[in-house]
Amino acid sequence: MSRAMVPSQQKLAEKLTILNDRGRGILTRIYNIKKMLENPQNKPTFLTEKAYEPVYRYLLQRFPHVDSKSSTLQVINNIKQDVVTSLSVYYFTFVDIMDFKDHVVDLLTTIDACQVHMDVTLNYDLTVNYLNLISTYVSLMILMSRVEDRRVVLSLYNVAYEYLNASSDPSFPRLGQMVIDYDVPLKKLSEEFVPHSRVVVLALMSLHKIYPKRNLPADQMRATGMLSLLAEPLKIMNVPNTDMVQCEYLSVDAMEKWIIFSLILCHQYLQEAQLWDLWKTALQSGYIVQLCRDEVLHIHSYINTFFESLKGHNMSKRVTEVKDLQHQALLSSPGIHRERRKFLRSALKELALIFTDQPGLLGPKGLYIFQALAVARDEIHWLLRHFDNLPPKKNFKLSQEDFVDRQLPELLFNMEELKSLLRKYNQVVQRYFVQYLAGYDSVLLNSLIQEITKDPNLAHCPEDESVILSSLCRTIAGLSIKQVEANEVFDFRGVRLDWFRLQAYTSVSRAGLVLKDHQDLGKHLNMIVFHTKLVDYLDELINETGDLSIYCFYSQIFEHQFKQCMGFSAQHRFSIVFPIICGHFMNATHELCPEERRSIRNTSFQYAKWFLQEMSDKINQVITDICEEQCMLNYKLLPKHSAASILKSSNKHKKKQKKHAGPEEEKPGTENTRKNCENFTGMDELHMALTELCYAINYCNVIQVWEHGFVPREFFIQHLETRFNKALVGKMMYNPETCEIAKPSELLSSVKAIMSVLQGLENYVQIDIAWVFNSVLPQQMQATDSFNGETTITANYTNWYLEVLLKRVTVNVGQIVYSPNHKAFVAMTTDNYSKENLFLAAEERADLTELRALAELIGPYGMRYLGEQLMGHVASQVEELKKLVIQNKEVLFNMRTSFDKPEAMRDLFRRLGNVDSVLMRMTIIGILLSFRSLSQDALLDVLEDRIPFLMASVQDMQHFVPNMKDTKYSYMKQQVVNEMASAAGLSCDIDPLLISALRSQKNEPSKEYKDSERKSTSSDTEVANESDYELACLLMVFVAVSIPTLAKKEASVFKASLEGNLSNCHCLAKAVNQIAGALFTIHGPGDVSDRLQEFLALASSSLLRLGQSQEHDKETVKNRESVYILLDLIVQESPYLTMDLLESCFPYALLRNAYHTVYKASAMDS
Repeated sequence: MSRAMVPSQQKLAEKLTILNDRGRGILTRIYNIKKMLENPQNKPTFLTEKAYEPVYRYLLQRFPHVDSKSSTLQVINNIKQDVVTSLSVYYFTFVDIMDFKDHVVDLLTTIDACQVHMDVTLNYDLTVNYLNLISTYVSLMILMSRVEDRRVVLSLYNVAYEYLNASSDPSFPRLGQMVIDYDVPLKKLSEEFVPHSRVVVLALMSLHKIYPKRNLPADQMRATGMLSLLAEPLKIMNVPNTDMVQCEYLSVDAMEKWIIFSLILCHQYLQEAQLWDLWKTALQSGYIVQLCRDEVLHIHSYINTFFESLKGHNMSKRVTEVKDLQHQALLSSPGIHRERRKFLRSALKELALIFTDQPGLLGPKGLYIFQALAVARDEIHWLLRHFDNLPPKKNFKLSQEDFVDRQLPELLFNMEELKSLLRKYNQVVQRYFVQYLAGYDSVLLNSLIQEITKDPNLAHCPEDESVILSSLCRTIAGLSIKQVEANEVFDFRGVRLDWFRLQAYTSVSRAGLVLKDHQDLGKHLNMIVFHTKLVDYLDELINETGDLSIYCFYSQIFEHQFKQCMGFSAQHRFSIVFPIICGHFMNATHELCPEERRSIRNTSFQYAKWFLQEMSDKINQVITDICEEQCMLNYKLLPKHSAASILKSSNKHKKKQKKHAGPEEEKPGTENTRKNCENFTGMDELHMALTELCYAINYCNVIQVWEHGFVPREFFIQHLETRFNKALVGKMMYNPETCEIAKPSELLSSVKAIMSVLQGLENYVQIDIAWVFNSVLPQQMQATDSFNGETTITANYTNWYLEVLLKRVTVNVGQIVYSPNHKAFVAMTTDNYSKENLFLAAEERADLTELRALAELIGPYGMRYLGEQLMGHVASQVEELKKLVIQNKEVLFNMRTSFDKPEAMRDLFRRLGNVDSVLMRMTIIGILLSFRSLSQDALLDVLEDRIPFLMASVQDMQHFVPNMKDTKYSYMKQQVVNEMASAAGLSCDIDPLLISALRSQKNEPSKEYKDSERKSTSSDTEVANESDYELACLLMVFVAVSIPTLAKKEASVFKASLEGNLSNCHCLAKAVNQIAGALFTIHGPGDVSDRLQEFLALASSSLLRLGQSQEHDKETVKNRESVYILLDLIVQESPYLTMDLLESCFPYALLRNAYHTVYKASAMDS
């Protein structure tokens, strides 16, 4: 005698929960196996080797009855271990599918035997899980039938297993039969579902209450006020009035899969009107159905293939109907879904604005968000699977353009906005529904339970049901608002599982408590379950309705949509949604397939990083374009462009004016003149794009992708720093080949324009632009930047001034002159410049104004680097001078002791060699030191303007540190104070950088110098061996006795307007004083003053002898007066010599007459 089936012992709720989860996991595994076997690179190597092709053909022919003793299969014996190891995951996945199928069939049979009543509006969890199980089961079997090489893989594994274990795998016979049975899966499945059709049809019939309502076209959604809080403003504070709350956000995609798959298997019920309506609507909604991720079915052709294989007079009619439905789907579904997405964009935007303004409405109207998310997610899924799977052209001509939605990022962004609002105001929702559960739901539930106990048709409430109902009521009645305030963690999973169990108990036939007879109870418990989810299950509910992890498997479309968004300025502000979606990808994983987590994780990271980099690049490109435009506007405001306006203004006073032939040039500022607001200029477009993109970057602080956090603003700042750094160097327009470079003043003007634009960024995005400036600008004060190790403004300008400008000054004698009067290097060439020399107008790049601009650009650090490089050149010239002194050492020694013997001096001078070379090198040193002095003056002007109080302290310290004989104080002043003063642009008696350069030269005597005239290295050893102090003394003698030779040179003439000589020999004054001071400080006992007095005596006696020879040789004394003035300049420049000393050895009358003569000559020339 058979026992009656006890529903509570069947564990229907538990089995449905477990099998649904396991089904999703196995579906994920078979999906991955299919993808791996389709890709030759991912297949095990032995499956692609041609040597084994006969084996695989044999296995296919004999499957599943394979004789492992066949000679054809003996080659497998050599690789049996490799085969078993590589294919075990594949094989046991199919074994898991077989076990899953057995459990599903067993459960479906149990449900049939229990005669469970399915109604999605009543026992929601039971019906949804039941239909989900059927959908997963059918998808799994169809996907398994589409796996390539499944027969080869299974039989190959079994053969290798048999070779290893001397017996075949026990699961293989049944597994092989299952594979054969499900080669045409729908045929076998339809046979299996014949006994289950009653329950399936009953469940589908309940969908007729909700599916048509959810699958409305856009105009009807708009007309009914769907998703609109403002449609009924008087009810805006009320909870939505619905008795099937969980059905309101049920996925339309899922319902369509349930309808299509179930009615394919139960096709004999299509004659019923309600089922036919569901079937027709579902098949008209689209022509693609998802199996798993991006694995899809062209559903109409797949159904027709199945229907055509069936025998029956009614099947041809069904085939025709499906073809008509396919035609309708191809014709109308793209337009319907396009309009629906258009409606959703505005509806979701309205919801986001209202909930942002009034977050308290998230309590009573939170359901609207889940409805909106579910509908929007279904539309996006529909678009993705149809975009990538166009129908065959023979059926209907559709192009991908029909599925291109340029405004899709806005819809995605609005979805994320709603989700972020729910997460942000989580406690608002919790507080509302904790009070709602305790104050309303528990009271009504208790009332409904009391009504059940009073029901005359119910003798008594069964014990299991009574315990569950009492427990549910007690749990929600005990909730308190204090629990939310104390941040207590809620967990209502037990409540929901109890209700699931209760549905199973009360939905079977002959149940003690029949749920369909107490529909108010069932609907209210569904409502309670939804309210508990809003308290403790909010994140999961958001993922359930708004998950977009599907994009992980449509990566090409994902990229295409992002690029399309970046190319459409109206959608720029929504671009941030793409990296946010990367955080959804982890939702696509399943614990039964852990091996794919790593690849999905890496995909998430790569795309999130790429999106943020592209966004940052785009913003920086827009900023660059704005900066270019601002630099151009700034360039038009430079003083040099005012010449045309001044000339035109002066011509107005003339009576006869020639008509202007060309068009009148636009004046700066005309670009801001507007006749109306509709004129949209290029700059307007750039600023609009900048505003939108900055909104996107500033939208969220951190984007969480798996365990990593991506900070959009940091990406932007990094790219901004790099782009700003390149822009600064690029604005120099430095060309090493042609030696062209921008003026420092023009570069400074451009840099200020760029900085002005960047400062405006703080109005758009929350960044500290001062931090960016402090990070980038100091890099330009060094020789190389720390970003890419490239040359900087400092390095380029240093190279240009030393290797181009100053080299031209020293090589082209008389063409470029240093003018102390003008504080500039002045070009003296009167002929027109050739094209290559046009940019070398010295006064345009080497005057005090330009060097001030340079000092402002590169700062004290950059100017110090410039000084160090310049002093390196000076040191190399000094080293060459020492070599010349060594060559003439004996003569110079005699001249030093015979300066008061004119005849002897004349004879010794004739024996002196390389006189012109000494003067040339000393002049070069003087030019370099004059440039150094000019640059120091420029730096001082800038620093006094920028940091006047600090500069006052530096000047005070330099002036008042006692200059005592005590070596401690002397060392402190020389080494510390002078270094500081020099770095600040203050002049020192002896330049500390020059001392440092000469000292390093002394420590490295074998260093090769930058000089083209060096002929041999024999003198290097001599330099190292000679007394440096003696050489310094003789060098001063050499220079002193050589000065008179300048009088016979044409270029030595003194120009009063310049206060300098055409040959730049007036720079000797600075060279003599600085070199003497540095050399005697380094090598001597500190007798700089004595040595300079000796120099003055030698130079004055030599010049006086020059005056005595005026009748004998007029050429020798041609520019005698100009050379006399040089002696005066040396004394004026020196901190150690005085005019009294000069008058004691050289008559002042000669100097006065010399000045009179040269100034008179200059006046006559002008």
